[in-house]
Amino acid sequence: MQKTLVILVVGLAPHLVGAHTPHLAKLAARGGQRALNTVTPAVTCTAQSTLLTGLPPSGHGAVANGWYFRDLAEVLLWRQPNQLVAGEKIWDAGRARNPDFTCAKMFWWYNMYATADWSATPRPMYPADGRKIPDHYAHPHALHDELDAKLGQFPLFKFWGPVADITSSDWIAKSTLHVMETRDPTLTLTYLPHLDYNLQRLGPDLDHPRLQADLREIDDLCGELIEFADKTGRRVVVVSEYGITQATDAVHINRALRQAGLLAVRPEEFGREVLDAGASEAFAMADHQIAHIYVKNPDRIAEVAALVAGLDGVENVWDADGKRANGLDHARSGELVAVSKADRWFSYYYWLDDEKAPDFARTVDIHRKPGYDPVELFVDPELRFPMLSTGLKLARRKLGQRQLMDVISLKDTKLVKGTHGRITDDPDHGPLVISSEADLLPEGAVEATDFKALVLDHVFR
Repeated sequence: MQKTLVILVVGLAPHLVGAHTPHLAKLAARGGQRALNTVTPAVTCTAQSTLLTGLPPSGHGAVANGWYFRDLAEVLLWRQPNQLVAGEKIWDAGRARNPDFTCAKMFWWYNMYATADWSATPRPMYPADGRKIPDHYAHPHALHDELDAKLGQFPLFKFWGPVADITSSDWIAKSTLHVMETRDPTLTLTYLPHLDYNLQRLGPDLDHPRLQADLREIDDLCGELIEFADKTGRRVVVVSEYGITQATDAVHINRALRQAGLLAVRPEEFGREVLDAGASEAFAMADHQIAHIYVKNPDRIAEVAALVAGLDGVENVWDADGKRANGLDHARSGELVAVSKADRWFSYYYWLDDEKAPDFARTVDIHRKPGYDPVELFVDPELRFPMLSTGLKLARRKLGQRQLMDVISLKDTKLVKGTHGRITDDPDHGPLVISSEADLLPEGAVEATDFKALVLDHVFR
């Protein structure tokens, strides 16, 4: 077996590899680079599940970053148990070929209770007093304590939210180096999210100096990992899940469904409204540029499809045949799947009056919101002295006081300048694969469903 390191660099696209990424460019020059033909939706949980199982979403079941759990009548995003993903995982396939095969899975999603030998994933603690304390879950548990002792607390608030930056990717890279040094796995999978933040905040314009700095920062981390791989005789594969393209504004799909009398809400105390999915005739689980639309009555599917297709910013609405053609014919999918135009994305917003928005809407809360919210990457520009306000709230929390971190805008979805989820029109702005082994790459683009086999070829050929 040939030890192999796989580095997932979120948002990396061919047009970003060059002068600002010398280590990645050097790897591509000595080996090879190919476009990756990814799946729809091109979002984290779906794409990663395909990369690791070789199955389309219809096979592994991760139809988005979340979905409507029909038996619970709840929308749940960013679940973590690996049992949610069907199919043979890459580490099980490797072990079947050689029982001495081992795998470390560092911060790829669906990492809890996976059968990989070593793993770590973000997992905050939620004490009963309402605080959220940064932490991670690791297997075996001794690895958690080792990483904390060596690197300090996992920087959760730098992993997602308004202050997300290189800090979290640096922690993950160092934790990956530690596992390779101390465990020496046959296959190491690591996940570096840094580019995702400003590509969504600023858009994919390579002329932006902050984006150029981000590219240099992530390239430096890749350089450290590649250098260690070279010293220890490892092959290297770099992959991205999706490319990020320019965004102009959101499509408020749930507001349209509510105005049509299809989406139901449950009034709560203080005049707030919460989505009542189980009582709704139709609602959308919005996830970047796709939306799963769940329709209670099959006789109303055509009516809902026509309504959504007429919304400004919607490119396609797939029915059963469309889902089948695009690999999304799974029981977890909506009765309909909407795809936005290239420069638009779907908001989860369902309230018609901001005064009635739920209290979590103005916070970073990826688990309560019934859809993805990229506005969480921004502090509300209407806040006066935002850093002071946020600092005071954090200080009160540390003192044990309940504080709502309500610093996210509800009004300006135009803040978001980059998005993803649909297949990019230009492969140069889509995902890629770089390998140190040119002879193991195909002549043309790599299919996402072939990536698992490609990595196993790096180990066993």
